[in-house]
Amino acid sequence: MDMSAAVDPSPAVVAANRRAASSAAAAFHEHCPGDLDHRDEADADRGFVAAREPGVVTTADGTVVWDSDSYSFVREPCPPSVHPMLWRHAGLTGRQGLFRVAEGIYQVRGLDLSNMTLVEGHCGVVVIDALMSVETAAAALALYREHRGDRPVTGLIYTHSRIDHFGGGPGVVTEDEVLAGRCPVLAPIGFRTHAPAVSGYAGTAAARRAAYGYGVVLPRGPLGSVGAGLGQTTSLGTVGLLPPTVEIATTGHREVLDGVPLVFQIVSGAGGPAAMNIHLPGHRVLYLAESLDHPLTDLPPSGAHSDAPKERARRLTETINRFATSSDVLLAAHLGPIWGADRVAETLSLYRDLYGYLHDQTVRLLDLGYVGAEIAERLELPPALEHLGPGRGGSAAFGHHVKAIHQHYLGWFDGNPAHLWEHPPVEAARRHVEFMGGAEEVLRKARESYEAGDYRWVAQVAGYVVFADPADEEARHLQASAFEQLAYGSAEATRRNIYLSGAYELRYGIFGTPTAAGSPVAPITMSVEQILDSVALRVDGPKAWDQHLVTDWQIIDTDRIHRVELRNGVLTHYERPADRALPDADATFTLSRAALVRVLLAGEDFGVVVGAGEIAIDGDPTKLASLVAVLDTPDPNFAIVTP
Repeated sequence: MDMSAAVDPSPAVVAANRRAASSAAAAFHEHCPGDLDHRDEADADRGFVAAREPGVVTTADGTVVWDSDSYSFVREPCPPSVHPMLWRHAGLTGRQGLFRVAEGIYQVRGLDLSNMTLVEGHCGVVVIDALMSVETAAAALALYREHRGDRPVTGLIYTHSRIDHFGGGPGVVTEDEVLAGRCPVLAPIGFRTHAPAVSGYAGTAAARRAAYGYGVVLPRGPLGSVGAGLGQTTSLGTVGLLPPTVEIATTGHREVLDGVPLVFQIVSGAGGPAAMNIHLPGHRVLYLAESLDHPLTDLPPSGAHSDAPKERARRLTETINRFATSSDVLLAAHLGPIWGADRVAETLSLYRDLYGYLHDQTVRLLDLGYVGAEIAERLELPPALEHLGPGRGGSAAFGHHVKAIHQHYLGWFDGNPAHLWEHPPVEAARRHVEFMGGAEEVLRKARESYEAGDYRWVAQVAGYVVFADPADEEARHLQASAFEQLAYGSAEATRRNIYLSGAYELRYGIFGTPTAAGSPVAPITMSVEQILDSVALRVDGPKAWDQHLVTDWQIIDTDRIHRVELRNGVLTHYERPADRALPDADATFTLSRAALVRVLLAGEDFGVVVGAGEIAIDGDPTKLASLVAVLDTPDPNFAIVTP
């Protein structure tokens, strides 16, 4: 994909980026001891052992799933089309290779969205966070072994339930090794529920939106993607999941893996539904899941509670009190290392203050009558916190967190009756365009606003014309140009990628979802209950209004029977009690969990599966066809910037 039609940065954006560079430099020197630019660069390079050459990872058939070399341009001087703080951050996260961070502890960075951490034990190596794809995880482990020897993996730890922390697990250890007890797999309590649920429930919508935020299909370069904040981008390889053998349920829980003592802190809710931090007392190293992030990201991650800033602040206070004085190194899946006990404690404290400030000041302003959108514009950070990653881009960098806090306490409605029952996007757009004098007049005024540098307004009003008439090419290109200017002035990678992805689809058409949603993880890890929950979410309600089906599903893997009833467009399911009589089912299906997934989620022809003897039917066989007939298929290519 190219962006040959993308506009250059306007004089207004170029001037704004120059001012940002000057003000950022002044802020650093005033509020940060020492030379932060050089210190961060030294930290990013410290302990470098070797890079993967070339920095490309492919599947067995040669398909490229990762290319860190495509971001090599971020080492060049900052171009006018990129905010200087984002360019600086992209240069820091662009370091790829194997790094020694402490005695017996190594990290592989720059081979996926997240880092892989490797802790050497008595007999092998413990892997913390296995990246997103099997191929990149295998490449990271191979790079480590090339320089540290062919050590077996003697433990695998998932610190978080998001896919970039576990998807590459089968790339570092086999399922047979796990089942044989040679490699325990540790995860936080709730991981078994939340990890597959993310891909199995709203996975299609989340993956489609993630393609925007991570800029997966954008060309790499000054007019395209310069990174994704948390890392360069997401890999596009095979996603797997080795189910955990040990769940960590309490803070303070201790384990010893391959002779390595570990102490855990549960931080679920502080940025994700199942997460934990790890302290390695023997190494004086603290590993954070996602309790804090250096990256310039502004969107609360999917699965994060809308009160996450306050919960992060609470958990970081606990982290400080428990581990700060006994930690000389701070590591994380998306965090460049920090060395020195004083720096570790101060970093934790500053981020604790940042998240607490965001939460408390948002709520204070809510109680003064302001709504989320207003607070996002007026809230200012203390000078000492402005240099931290999430604060470097000003209000635009944390505005979504502010709005999420508003939603947590007061819901989506801002209290103004005019906003209680607004028209949906297309109908509202048509009325806006008509009231404003028609499409031609709207675009004439929008072009004037564009020349004046009011790109936020141009994006909004040109969007009315696009939704009123998606075929209006002038409106599409004007809105795309406004998106590009907003991207060039953005200090946050996700915001830049969202704007550029929207511009790309307006100019060239929908690029869809480049990653597979749901199917790789769900068949392996979903419980029968989660599988049936996913089926319930696919029932086309109006289509099923008049259907009344009662079926029993005997799952041979668990020797349990699940009663599934479809009535009034709702699919209800529960485990059939052995001690209570129920009305007879219309049909009983006996099958494996894998066959259940293939028939009800993967869309495989049930007649073929039945014919192969994988499903036994007692009763009316047409009932299965009746159920499948009312199931919707998620659309991974739905429109976002057009109706």
